Amino acid sequence: MSMTTMRGADAVVRVLQEEGVDTVFGIPGGQMIPIYDALYDTPIRNVLVRHEQGAAHMADGFARASGRVGVCMATSGPGALNLVTGLCNAMMDSIPMVAITGQVTRPAIGRDSFQEADTTGVTIPVTKHNYLVKDEAELADTLREAFYLAATGRPGPVLVDIPGDVARAQVPFNERCIECLDAYEEPLRPVPEDIERAAEMINAAERPLLYIGGGVISANASDLLTELSDKCNLAVVHTLMGKGGFPESRELSMGMPGMHGMAYASHALHECDLMVVIGARFDDRVTGDLSRFSPGTKVIHIDIDAAEIGKVREAHVPIICDARVALEALLPLCRERGRTAWEEHLLQEKQRLPLTYTWDNTGMPPQFVVQKLYEVTQGEAIVTTEVGQNQMWAAQYYKIDRPRHFLSSSGLGTMGFGFPAAIGAQFARPEALVVDIAGDGSIQMNIQEMATAMDFGLPVKICILNNGYLGMVRQWQDLFFDKRYSGVELSARPDWVKLAEAYGAVGFSTDDPEQVVPIMERALEVTDRPVIMDFRVSREENVFPFIPAGQGVENMMLEPPRQ
Repeated sequence: MSMTTMRGADAVVRVLQEEGVDTVFGIPGGQMIPIYDALYDTPIRNVLVRHEQGAAHMADGFARASGRVGVCMATSGPGALNLVTGLCNAMMDSIPMVAITGQVTRPAIGRDSFQEADTTGVTIPVTKHNYLVKDEAELADTLREAFYLAATGRPGPVLVDIPGDVARAQVPFNERCIECLDAYEEPLRPVPEDIERAAEMINAAERPLLYIGGGVISANASDLLTELSDKCNLAVVHTLMGKGGFPESRELSMGMPGMHGMAYASHALHECDLMVVIGARFDDRVTGDLSRFSPGTKVIHIDIDAAEIGKVREAHVPIICDARVALEALLPLCRERGRTAWEEHLLQEKQRLPLTYTWDNTGMPPQFVVQKLYEVTQGEAIVTTEVGQNQMWAAQYYKIDRPRHFLSSSGLGTMGFGFPAAIGAQFARPEALVVDIAGDGSIQMNIQEMATAMDFGLPVKICILNNGYLGMVRQWQDLFFDKRYSGVELSARPDWVKLAEAYGAVGFSTDDPEQVVPIMERALEVTDRPVIMDFRVSREENVFPFIPAGQGVENMMLEPPRQ
């Protein structure tokens, strides 16, 4: 194996190029100057963000939209620590990211040096793996291993902390050999007997149901999942992460179950006799009270992460491997199956329990705005969301037919995620229409990234459902705390049009339902800068259906309780 030497910073950039990286998001600082200097002479696009949390969420959105590893960078100390929320967000949602951080020089480590923080110590709980490069001879392979780990198995964020003297030192650079890395493992293959048992159970079930999550999308298995549903006439429910893994316009798409999911989806999970779980975990927002969740149902659980099998719900047939690999093995063994009384019952439930909202004299319903956005964009947008009521209304009313078109902070629920994620998605898919469905509270948490979007002329659209509250917290205070609205009213709301124009972007604002579609159509005509659409909606609209935390499907609230 041939070997050469080069400056550590140049080795970092060479590995990025080996891994096909064309875009990095970050902010330089003292210990990162050598690496940023090395970037100067490469075609890699260096996106200067305005806050490191924005960099992490942009890398996250880039990865979700493209299926590639997202890359963010930050300097030592405060810069690196500002990535922590974004790293945890990616960890909870199994998103492949590599974070490269600067560290004080090796002799200065542990001496409370200027801008020193124990970055690896802090980030152990929120990364799939992390490294502090103490030996310059290991720099190149450490970075290669980081990319390998981020993208293989259950994806996740990996951090590499590089001391400033390592970045400046002459380091050996060997040829790339992924199979030679310490972390390399052969991809998991399913046990044939388990696949056969799973097929037998599917073939024998009277009330089967597919329950899919983000693992279907990360494994690029949506086409096979759809083929299985078509072949066996299996209805599908999806988690928030699994939205887009099966076309929602299909008749047998039962939507999202759980706390704010469709009532018919939750009933389907409750009533099925076989649950085929693919790339999903039993999240508490789906299960509610575990003792009352789908009692007596048999479970086939397919997941790349062995730790998820049996963690919350017993699996009668556990299959530990990539979702695509499992489906390739399972499909030929599943017999064609026509629709039965079970599927007809599920379709009747969709008709009986549709999503609904009402018009009254309190203002424009936010659900109406999302519906109109879906119609105007013809369901073709890549949708990102902030977190809260806006997120749930987006999940309910904007149907997604393709994977990697709905990007939302699902596990961590990070306010401020949607806008920088939209910027990352726009870099990954420059030809795509990207829309962030936002609340007026959440959008302000990373609004400084308007400058980043303007720097690159990104036509990201921001659709604000402006109700003047931290809406989801207010909803809980409404329903469970006697309307004691404590700490949730956003009384000093910005003029969103002026804010957009202050950055050089475009802004629209209305509380008139008749202006919603014209504003959206005008926004779509803007192709060289971001657009803020401020829709002033009914202030105290709540998200329904609603299964209160820790309760069961029988406690579902379909509408506000009567006063």
